[in-house]
Parts: sequence; structure tokens; C-alpha cells
Amino acid sequence: MPKPLLTIWYNTRCPVCDAGIVRQKRRLVEAIKAGRIAFRDINAEPAALAGYGVSLEDIRRRLHATDADGKLLVGADVAIAVWLATPGEGWLATLFGNRAALPLTRYAYDRFADLLYAWNRRKGRW
Repeated sequence: MPKPLLTIWYNTRCPVCDAGIVRQKRRLVEAIKAGRIAFRDINAEPAALAGYGVSLEDIRRRLHATDADGKLLVGADVAIAVWLATPGEGWLATLFGNRAALPLTRYAYDRFADLLYAWNRRKGRW
């Protein structure tokens, strides 16, 4: 099987994150079956991105992905890449990933991710 065009690393211990990925997986069934996209639970492979200098805590805090060329994507950039690959969601990538909106998108994503991370820590999920 060829290397996926996008491998998304996410945290199944976060119920919000896991629910979002489950939704995307349902929308991307064909791409997953064809091997173009892969979703990987970082809790099963905690050192998977160590070569990029990315820790388990980094991935618990924000989505991470690698593309077919090995480029690392983080946070909002992962969401945009997933929207681009998801049928019917390209408009989200266009809206939130354009040059004017992208800095605000990244800022909003990071603040939401910080709150979600803190909530999960308070709940003792890791």
C-alpha cells in the first residue's frame, strides 16, 4: 500500500477530539480504504513523532499530521488539510485557510486547544 497523503495523529483519550475524528473518518471512508488518509492514535504510539521533536503532550494539546513528503502540520493547519480532503468540506478550508483568515484561524484553534487540554487534564484523562 502506498504511503498516505496525510497521516493524522490524534488523542483518543479526549472525548471531544475523538468524536471529531470519528465524524471525519465516516466522511473519509473511501480515502481511508484507498490508503490516502490514515488516522493514528498517539496513545498507541507515543513516540511516533519524536523524530520531529514532538512529544506525546504536544499531540495531546493539538492535532498533528504528516503529509506524503514527511512535512509536519500542526493545529489549524491539520484541520484545513482534513477539510480539503473531505468531500463537501473544501469550503471550510477556503473560508478559514485563506491568507487573510489563517492567522485568526490558528489563534482561535490554539486557544480552543489550550482550553480543551486543560479540561482534559482536570478530568484526569492523562
